Amino acid sequence: DGRVLMTLGTRGEPGADGQHFNRPTQVSFARDGTILIADGYRNTRIARFSADGRFLGQWGTPGKGPGEFNTPHGIAIDAAGRVYVADRQNDRIQVFSPEGKLQAIWASPKIGRPYGIAIIGPDRFAIADGGEQPQSGPDRSALVIVNAKGEVIERIGRYGNQDGQFRMAHHLAADGSGAIYVVDITGQRVQKFVRR
Repeated sequence: DGRVLMTLGTRGEPGADGQHFNRPTQVSFARDGTILIADGYRNTRIARFSADGRFLGQWGTPGKGPGEFNTPHGIAIDAAGRVYVADRQNDRIQVFSPEGKLQAIWASPKIGRPYGIAIIGPDRFAIADGGEQPQSGPDRSALVIVNAKGEVIERIGRYGNQDGQFRMAHHLAADGSGAIYVVDITGQRVQKFVRR
């Protein structure tokens, strides 16, 4: 019915603690209700809250090293509680335990520059490769499907503005039927992809 049930953060007051964010980019929920927020455009952290909004801690510092971030932009949590972070400007996905211990890094030219990540099935993930946004083309952008080891199974689409192409795949989501919805911020549209 549109009632506000909870607010995290303080409107108009940037910061990096339990009461403040600085341009957060995505939120994800664990099965137990734990809330994880990619606070990525100005901060470089993952903030963790209980289901009732209590601040439980955070992890991540600026940098290129393991466990560090440069624009943590997308976040997803699997059934086991593992946390998948699209570490955008570092061109990788970092995989963490529920408490923030680094478990794996997925990075390759085929994965590209991950802007967003979504779980699309058992041991299957969809990644939005947003490309590099050079001053002049050509660029690349795609929907990338990977397995639980971060190995690329399929790249869908390429740079462009026709059906099935992307100018800048920016975020994505999957529904219960397995359809994938990709937000193309520069192409100004959402495209839906289904398995045949």
